[in-house]
Amino acid sequence: MVDSPSTVRPDRRAELAAGLARVRSRIADACAAADRDRAEVTMIAVTKTYPASDVVALAGLGVADVGENRDQEAAGKAAEVAAAGVSPRWHFVGQLQRNKARSVVRYADVVHSVDSVRLARALDAASASGRDRPLDVLVQVSIDGDPARGGAVPDSADPDTGLGPVTDAVAGTAALRLTGLMAVAPLGWEPERAFARLAEIATAVRAVHPAATALSAGMSGDLEVAIRFGATHVRVGSALLGMRPTLR
Repeated sequence: MVDSPSTVRPDRRAELAAGLARVRSRIADACAAADRDRAEVTMIAVTKTYPASDVVALAGLGVADVGENRDQEAAGKAAEVAAAGVSPRWHFVGQLQRNKARSVVRYADVVHSVDSVRLARALDAASASGRDRPLDVLVQVSIDGDPARGGAVPDSADPDTGLGPVTDAVAGTAALRLTGLMAVAPLGWEPERAFARLAEIATAVRAVHPAATALSAGMSGDLEVAIRFGATHVRVGSALLGMRPTLR
């Protein structure tokens, strides 16, 4: 039997509570080690492939921020969660196609994956007509300069995918608000190298856009390193919710 969003099995709730306690402890320890205030770091529960009932249970445990990376799944899940009377802050963290912009702005509070001027413009247009408040945006950075896996490219003058043009485009819109940067450690890179490079990039961006203070970096396996290098948001899936169900 599939759980309804408002009904969570006691054993599943206990699993989530235990995972949450472990992750919170890791974040607190990492903040202490980095001499940072724990309140500076927000945990985003990435619930891709998990049911709406898990989101409702996590909200009941005090989790306020939830991430999804596929619009097809996220739109329906957000509606289910809302119908259950729960209102988390939804973060869209996956690669986003421009034709999904109108759907995403209806439920997302934050989009972490803007990596082109064209996508910024599509989100701006969709937000202007589909929202009553600005959409918070983080520009995704390609740390290694390879755009194949998504991300605006630092030190590139490309008018669509260069990091400067993308951040300037977001900042120059009426319906978007540039709040910071997001990145994933590139394959084959040690987390220390990746997040040290990201910190350098973030410093350069803040020199031009001082309000862009958010830094979304770090996942289940490397959140401690990301926090050491200034992450303000960590995106946690398996360490919190357990092994992911198989996609079908």
